[in-house]
Amino acid sequence: MSAEPLAVNFAWHQLAFEELRELVRHAEARGYAAAYVDGDVSVIPSLGERDVLDGVTVTAALLAATERIAVTSIRLVHHWNAARLAQASATLERLFPGRTRLFVSIGGQKADRRFGLPLPPAPERIAWLDETLAAVRRLWRGEEVTVAGRFVSLDGARVRPALATPPPIEVGARGPRLLRVAATHADAWNVNLPPLAAHVARAARALGSGRRLARTCQVFARPGADPRDPALLAAYRRFNPWFGAIPDAELAPAILAGEPEACRTRLAALRAELALALPILDLTGLPSDAARRALDALAPR
Repeated sequence: MSAEPLAVNFAWHQLAFEELRELVRHAEARGYAAAYVDGDVSVIPSLGERDVLDGVTVTAALLAATERIAVTSIRLVHHWNAARLAQASATLERLFPGRTRLFVSIGGQKADRRFGLPLPPAPERIAWLDETLAAVRRLWRGEEVTVAGRFVSLDGARVRPALATPPPIEVGARGPRLLRVAATHADAWNVNLPPLAAHVARAARALGSGRRLARTCQVFARPGADPRDPALLAAYRRFNPWFGAIPDAELAPAILAGEPEACRTRLAALRAELALALPILDLTGLPSDAARRALDALAPR
């Protein structure tokens, strides 16, 4: 019997590219199904002068440096023209068939405005994503697309190659409006919540009873660390500031820490409780050597 799929996440531009490449290669060798890396971002003000590398370029470089593992990074709708997004994602799928997905959401970094990027209110970005994904699906099929929407305007746009088997679309969402867009267009729901059953269940109700989406979810993982160490919760909050409204006592169980076998048991329970097709071990913030040890500790068997 093959192991259930497991992914890993390295984000917030914490690692040099050379370190990231070696860790993704090591994850591939240890049987991980996918690696998630930094995506569309203009600036990360909190990280000083370290490199902030373009997500599409890094994704392509990592796919070229590996043979089997899938690699993905998030696309944010206000960074992209719909036809260019379809073309870029089709190109990756053509070059690395079966190893890509279009992971997309609406973003929210106010600093993007410094780059001349529009950042309308969230409801408008959600509507923009709805229009974009509808156009992308048609473009991937090879259609000539003309559309005059509120946010997407195309005049006979075409993308080549047309994709007989397009990459899955994964939408990161937690609020009802964005979840409805996921239910309409996505193949997978990236659960933009801590892995806590009550929170995920409430969000899942907004998906409705239509097409069932595969679920992916990041699990902040520190195998070998003392679960009682307050530094773990501080690190979780640093790299997940969007969960600030959740009290510490409620958030603490979302952290995967302790002896590796206990972590494995808890991870299996989360997979079942949350109906996860792909748990994503979030190793963000670990230095390269500690991240490698964590990959080894929780590698698929």
